[in-house]
Amino acid sequence: MEIMWSKTLRPGGKWSGIVGRGKLLRFTALEGGANLSMLLYNAWNPCERYNMPDTLKAQHTAYLTAGNVLMSDNGRVLASITADTVGWHDTISGYSFRHDIDRKYGVTRYQDERNEWFRSGQENFAVELVRNGLTLRDLVPPVNLFAKVSVDDDGQLIFHPNHCPQGGQVTLRTDMDLLLILSNTPNPLDPRSTYPSTPVQVDILPANPVGGDDICVTHCPENLRAFENTWEYYALRNA
Repeated sequence: MEIMWSKTLRPGGKWSGIVGRGKLLRFTALEGGANLSMLLYNAWNPCERYNMPDTLKAQHTAYLTAGNVLMSDNGRVLASITADTVGWHDTISGYSFRHDIDRKYGVTRYQDERNEWFRSGQENFAVELVRNGLTLRDLVPPVNLFAKVSVDDDGQLIFHPNHCPQGGQVTLRTDMDLLLILSNTPNPLDPRSTYPSTPVQVDILPANPVGGDDICVTHCPENLRAFENTWEYYALRNA
């Protein structure tokens, strides 16, 4: 399948853009230990965006993998995970802040280090939100691709540092036109004392039409209803 577009996000890097429905977003960790934070919005009505609580409760899970969908707050499918070699993608630990980065990795400033300064997830997201006419009020919990965070019997969050191997890959299908925002910044629970340096490659490819036997459609009844809502939205939009 021909790659339509490709980009490598270096450590600390960020990117945003509109990706039309019916595409495959293939993310590849070029080294081990990746964490790519991701936000998704309806490209033409960004008031509709990825809703973490609805996504998790509808699919009876605390993490995402193949077969799962990323639901909007209007009960539609923004994107769905069609393939995954990693098996677990974090939904609950959020993004890093400036004070987290300074405390864990040392204080750096753009004025001194230029593009080698240590960025936080919040700062990257803030820049890309503003570039797309949004503000920090539009910042929501992200999906942290490649990261695993579980919960122990005492309710403590546990980060798994060796979860993502080099070459780990996850593929999402865009089921709506998306404003996609990416930040290659450390997971806030990552215990490493050196700033993680894992580049992530992003490829966009064409997707096949969604059939009734699709693994994401058939994953659970709630997914089917969300797909039906999405198909109805586009049937009326394109009428």
